[in-house]
Amino acid sequence: MSEQSTPVRLLIVDDHPIVRDGLRGAFTGSPEFEVVGEAGDGAEALDLVEELKPDLVLMDLRMPVMDGVTAIRRLGRTAPAVRVLVLTTFDTDNDVLPAIEAGATSYLLKDAPTEELLRAARVAARGEAVLSPAITKRLMDRVRRPADGVLSARELDVLRLVAHGASNKEVAHELFVSEASVKTHLLRIYDKLGVRDRAGAVGEAFRRGLVT
Repeated sequence: MSEQSTPVRLLIVDDHPIVRDGLRGAFTGSPEFEVVGEAGDGAEALDLVEELKPDLVLMDLRMPVMDGVTAIRRLGRTAPAVRVLVLTTFDTDNDVLPAIEAGATSYLLKDAPTEELLRAARVAARGEAVLSPAITKRLMDRVRRPADGVLSARELDVLRLVAHGASNKEVAHELFVSEASVKTHLLRIYDKLGVRDRAGAVGEAFRRGLVT
């Protein structure tokens, strides 16, 4: 974008004022962008998009009142020309995939350097996709995993016991199997849920409603 071009009109959406201040500072220093407003949740963002007509929305995902994915989905109906760059700390499948499916143009993590953020915003404003390396790897890993991500009844039994604090030995005793079998079940559970360890499996189980 040349210096003579009209600046990209930017709306910042995040429920943390200190984050919004930091983002505003990052973009204010570039003549390519004009920060036209800030919102603290998805509902406020929808109202401001209608009022301010931004070109690009920097959208957090987990916010009160209305989350980012819901806001992105509604923007797709009410303001389809507006591009959305998700900027969040969350990179789980449950965060990434719904945001992209809802219509997010790009997805970046908040630990990205300022230059990477500015570059991503430039590209996203043109309607082109940008994904952080961590997100790209996660999506590739998901594609490479077996399509059948459904847990078996025995895997659910193992997961529920683990979620309630049972050790591998206790799970084995409860289900009348060997500890080696429990470990095998856990490895399959990790693979299907797209997590790396026991804590990740438990967290994902609660998020998916597999465990209450």
